[in-house]
Amino acid sequence: EPLLSFRSDGTTSSLPAASTTASITKMSTTVDDLPSLCPSWAVSVGYLGVASAAILSNFGSAWGTWKAGVSLVHTGIRHPSSVMKNVIPIVMAGVIGIYGLIVAVILAESITTPNKDRETSYSIYTAFAHLCAGLCCGISGLAAGGCIGIVGDHGVRAVGYRASQISLFPSTTEKSGYSEIPSGEGDAGDDVSGSDDQNKLFVGMLIMLIFSEALALYGLIVALIVSQHSYSCLD
Repeated sequence: EPLLSFRSDGTTSSLPAASTTASITKMSTTVDDLPSLCPSWAVSVGYLGVASAAILSNFGSAWGTWKAGVSLVHTGIRHPSSVMKNVIPIVMAGVIGIYGLIVAVILAESITTPNKDRETSYSIYTAFAHLCAGLCCGISGLAAGGCIGIVGDHGVRAVGYRASQISLFPSTTEKSGYSEIPSGEGDAGDDVSGSDDQNKLFVGMLIMLIFSEALALYGLIVALIVSQHSYSCLD
């Protein structure tokens, strides 16, 4: 039905029902746009980013520690003196878990709680930014942890074989596949096993571990930058 409007001279006029309905609908749409930017489920997306950063990074750290640790224990049986030097892959794998912890704490502190009127300022934009930051750090840590574990596994075993005086190419003068580590340049001869080879293997393994650790560091840097992007609905 048409609505009545009062004029300044005391007369009345009718307004079309269609225009009145359109005006009311426009006003309600403008008001409803604000809650749509900050829905209640946005917080769950933000906490999913927190969980991704912590869980995936710790999974990569545990994976790398497991692979490198098993080979270190096996190598220590034959050559115990090389255990402390070959523990580097395990230490580098453990650092990846710290990266995930840092990002998870930062993201968790950035998630706001609703006020007393049950209004939340945590927007969808901020939620997906936190999810992106958590995935960047978590997946990068997972890949870096696996790389460190595999490189450390084979590298520690190779260094242990050299330290244990095992020759991969025994000659006719060697006993059951073992050779003596040359004590000097004149004693080296045709022996392929020695301390120089052991040091070269260790340095090569260390370089590969450093660049593998850099993968997790790249994810950490991107996560810290993306975590600063936010939008508040109550500002």
